[in-house]
Amino acid sequence: MTRGNVRRRLALAWWWQLFLTLAPLFVVNGFFGSAEPMIPVLAMPFFIAGIASMFLSLKPFGAYKHALIATQKSLDTPEEPAAWIKLAAVRRSAFLVAGLPAWIAALAVFVGLEAVPLSLLAFSSVLLLYLYRVPRQLG
Repeated sequence: MTRGNVRRRLALAWWWQLFLTLAPLFVVNGFFGSAEPMIPVLAMPFFIAGIASMFLSLKPFGAYKHALIATQKSLDTPEEPAAWIKLAAVRRSAFLVAGLPAWIAALAVFVGLEAVPLSLLAFSSVLLLYLYRVPRQLG
């Protein structure tokens, strides 16, 4: 597989992960957003948990950064395919951590979290996912 094909597949995986991260929030909010909150006192703890979950992405981002550097160093060598595979694997696991704020926001819909905090948590997941795009300089 050529370098361009790998980059295209990684870009497609990024868009797919963006959809999988935000879709639960939109679906849950669309169906249950106007319903009566179950336990409204838990709205603020859910928001705090969502904000705190952003900091869980520090360790996966470090691993992604190291995999990115290793991929850059292995370009035009026999180790290049293995480096791309390693980068994709590290990025896949980092995607899960980056999606936590939006997924916590989806759960927070049931306790009545308002639209602005829900938007902030969704936007923070989008920003975290944006960190995991493959830079143009690679390849």
